[in-house]
Amino acid sequence: MAARRGGIISLTINGETQLAKGDFTYNIGSPKREPVVGMDRPHGFKETPVVPFIEGEITDAGTVDLAALTKLQDAVVTLTTAVGKVIALRDAWYAADGDVNTGEGNIQVRFEGLSAEELTV
Repeated sequence: MAARRGGIISLTINGETQLAKGDFTYNIGSPKREPVVGMDRPHGFKETPVVPFIEGEITDAGTVDLAALTKLQDAVVTLTTAVGKVIALRDAWYAADGDVNTGEGNIQVRFEGLSAEELTV
């Protein structure tokens, strides 16, 4: 039986729906594990923090205040995926360059935060 695995998504910033475009990437910020290797054998691993993020592109339909977007902080950003997962990024800030492509009104967005979780609805 075939099932949808990708496609339609939804992005909100502080509860306001954005015009999400293309592929989005996210990371919930689980620690990165790296090996600790001695001269005799592997000794184990270390963990380093990873900043949770959501990134992709939105379309400006003339309603996006770019200056306000680039100053965004303490936000809640949610990404709902085609398979029903909701990625909730909290205490988030805008972390991209504010680049806009006028060909289709694309704005590159990257939001980083202090915490994120992946919820299944």
